[in-house]
Amino acid sequence: MREIRVYAGHVPLLNDSVIVLSDEAAHHLLNVLRVRVGTPLTVFNGKGRELNARLVRIDGKKPVVELHDTLERNCESPLKVELGQVISKGDRMEFILQKSVELGVSSITPLISERCVVRLNEQRMDKKVESWQRIVISACEQCGRNVVPEVREPLPLATWCSLHDPTVLSLTLDPGSSDTLNTLEVSTDRLRLLTGPEGGFSDAEVALTKAHGFATVRLGPRILRTETAPLVALSILGARFGDL
Repeated sequence: MREIRVYAGHVPLLNDSVIVLSDEAAHHLLNVLRVRVGTPLTVFNGKGRELNARLVRIDGKKPVVELHDTLERNCESPLKVELGQVISKGDRMEFILQKSVELGVSSITPLISERCVVRLNEQRMDKKVESWQRIVISACEQCGRNVVPEVREPLPLATWCSLHDPTVLSLTLDPGSSDTLNTLEVSTDRLRLLTGPEGGFSDAEVALTKAHGFATVRLGPRILRTETAPLVALSILGARFGDL
């Protein structure tokens, strides 16, 4: 039987208690999955807590869930990667978010760079971040993670680079670099990975990242698309230093 996982970060999750799921979770369970009363569930709060549960009734359109025993499961990678991703157009950004969560990323910061093709006002950007966070939650429900990565406030590239921490290894994906991830040595469990937009970074932006302590690495002899590059990088890092 497939495991049906439900995010419930809006209420405390206590053993042998009863909770009402959110409207979004209700829509997914009742209208998409069409679950019935009595269906076993796994409920998690996005901060590592996860419990066995069961749908006991539906009050109107509100699913009521009974929580049971706590599950002990850790799906988090030992390598904590903050992904700085320049915002890309269409559904590419959503694809990157979804797959990076599956690959174990710990947080995502949307970035605005010189060649970023997406320009949104503050109100629309706030709505976009909310939408991206929902995609991340959904990806956690699917892949089994019970810690939800945060989609942080979008920042200009220069601002994000200026937040450099010397104890964290910071990398810029640059197809012009002479170094690769295969020769990388990691002496920390924290890493910042910077990936660019459809047109890549300008020479001035690459120089900016270096000035802030970022090392440049390439992924091979071919130039990868903006939605491919971060996932390849996360896969290599996960295989060498994480849990893949």
